[in-house]
Amino acid sequence: MGTAWLSGINLYATVVTLGLLERFHLAKLPGGLTMLGEWWVIGLAGGLYLIEFIADKIPAVDTVWDAIHTFIRVPAGAILAASAFAEFDQGVMIVAMIMGGGIALSSHGTKAATRLAANTSPEPVSNIGLSLGEDALTFGSAILLAFHPVAILIVVVVFLIISIWLVPKIFRALRRLFARLRAIFTSSEYG
Repeated sequence: MGTAWLSGINLYATVVTLGLLERFHLAKLPGGLTMLGEWWVIGLAGGLYLIEFIADKIPAVDTVWDAIHTFIRVPAGAILAASAFAEFDQGVMIVAMIMGGGIALSSHGTKAATRLAANTSPEPVSNIGLSLGEDALTFGSAILLAFHPVAILIVVVVFLIISIWLVPKIFRALRRLFARLRAIFTSSEYG
């Protein structure tokens, strides 16, 4: 479930980190996740991470990037979760896939909503800071996942609880902001 959670935040950094750990025999990934250690997977994910690293720092571009990646991160999170259980019964794999997709959607939705809220600020510093924080969180959590999977499970559960509490607040704040902007824009048209 940790790979699913991380894929919702930064899929490519997750794949690169876990892939390098597997490739250099620093960690043994479960099930079908050993495939992440192939050079072509690491290279492709690394190239896409570099693109995301740049795109994530530009306020309008990161919103578009996140919107597009809703259709990439969530299914990838589901696949990564199911792959971790490749050596189990098919029923277990399907449950892992469903849960993984839900967890990836939760982390991706929280990330996207937070970044959208940050984009309402005219300065780029908060966007860059959030992006660098997400990168550090992803790399650090992927390493934690490989060596202390129970600890990352606790992190994921805590994140889900915070996410359930935080996301509605972000959406309400955004709704109020857009209503104020609409009122300002509408009054300037007729005033």
